[in-house]
Amino acid sequence: MPQIQLTIAERKEHRAQAHHLDPVVMIGNDGLTAGVKKEIDAALNAHGLIKVRVQGDDRAQREEIYQALADELGAAPIQHIGKLLVLWRPVPPKAKTRADDEDRKAGPRDFKVLKYSKQGGQRPEVKTLRVLGNQRLTPGGQVRRAKKPKQKSVKKGRMT
Repeated sequence: MPQIQLTIAERKEHRAQAHHLDPVVMIGNDGLTAGVKKEIDAALNAHGLIKVRVQGDDRAQREEIYQALADELGAAPIQHIGKLLVLWRPVPPKAKTRADDEDRKAGPRDFKVLKYSKQGGQRPEVKTLRVLGNQRLTPGGQVRRAKKPKQKSVKKGRMT
């Protein structure tokens, strides 16, 4: 995968965002291994903008690792300062599964209820009520539990 090319302004913005980040992956003396690449790829998928710390003292080797990571993982090289490398890749959108939507229950809802006074000249009282998934709001403005469906008798089911 080729690395992402950014403009100077975009790179500057990502550098500013990365300033407060801590390194999420450390590359030891073994160098760039398959396991390290896998972890950096997972971190880029999760966060998008990451810092990587390289333990080696050889600057040329760090620069080589920096360019190799950008090329192989399809990331944009943001900054190489000292032993820290900053990489960015857009976070892929998460795919929604249908199973998650089917298992969801109704969430809480907020309703505004107007309660009129018996004296005609006063303003109605406005109350906000939170109705949970297993509750319902009556016409009188009270919150009640939802009625459970009545169970049918086994004997009556056999007769028909």
